[in-house]
Amino acid sequence: MIAVGQKLPNATLYEFLDEATEGCSIGPNAFEVEKLTAGKTVVIFALPGAFTPTCSAKHVPGFIEHFDALKAKGVDEIWCVSVNDPFVMGAWGRDLKVGNKVRMLGDGSAEFTKKLGMEFDLIARGLGVRSQRYAMIVQDGVVKTLDLEAPGKFEVSDAASVLKQL
Repeated sequence: MIAVGQKLPNATLYEFLDEATEGCSIGPNAFEVEKLTAGKTVVIFALPGAFTPTCSAKHVPGFIEHFDALKAKGVDEIWCVSVNDPFVMGAWGRDLKVGNKVRMLGDGSAEFTKKLGMEFDLIARGLGVRSQRYAMIVQDGVVKTLDLEAPGKFEVSDAASVLKQL
């Protein structure tokens, strides 16, 4: 499993964009983690799945609520990563009204999640391979803090806990 002080593994994450920008089209776009984190402070939080109860009611809304405070502490970007495709992540972001506050990044094949050692096998429950719930602060691609939740818990990866560590 990834640890504090280690560089994030490079992987491709996908984001559904509702508006075209320079170099990015409307729809799913691929981004390399290494390039996205270069020279930035990024809060990455991951969760088991889009549209799931705790994730929709607490986890993502907390980061939207604390967006201004996180930015004031030097955070350049906030990412929500889940083992879902970019279409689902985009729809979920629109549903939760994340706007430009949280990047909803799909890890559909669990490439990033597996490279981190954060996969969570929920095949027996019909959910496939998912991500464990965690939050990390990353500076220039290096993990500065990592808070992994115990199974079924939501106590250390919330926005307020991340804010206290900045």
